[in-house]
Amino acid sequence: MKAIISSLLIILLIFSCKEQPEHQVEEATIDVSEVEHNSNPLEGAWELVGYYNYMDNKIKDSFRTSEGYRQVKMYTDSKVMWSKYIPSDSSEWFGYGSYTVNGSELVEILEYGSEMMSKIIEEKKEFKHELVINGNTFSQIEIDDDGNRIYAENYKRIE
Repeated sequence: MKAIISSLLIILLIFSCKEQPEHQVEEATIDVSEVEHNSNPLEGAWELVGYYNYMDNKIKDSFRTSEGYRQVKMYTDSKVMWSKYIPSDSSEWFGYGSYTVNGSELVEILEYGSEMMSKIIEEKKEFKHELVINGNTFSQIEIDDDGNRIYAENYKRIE
């Protein structure tokens, strides 16, 4: 009986020690402290988590994104791309372009987008926002013609 158990243990040991294939890639990790000290604090991937509505430049109310809704923005050193998924809407939503940050101002200039977004881009290519960055969160705040805050999209870093 001991011989059978020993044999089974040896067989299990042999199969459990099988080497991983060379092409398998290990999961990447990111040191958040490195990201926070990056010269470009927007560089990376961000997900929309909620909104603020303003009245008299003060937050009047806030709400989180609805169940199943996803909006992700990705910033490189000079380019931005975003996509939006709304479960109840069969339309595709995405845009691509360049961006600049000048102090507390974020300017995105979209080059192209989904069919729905392309219609908006025909009318307006440049989107200016007040930018508030706080570590691994940021808000882009829509400002009216008189300089008053209207609403904000609030993002958290996902990479």
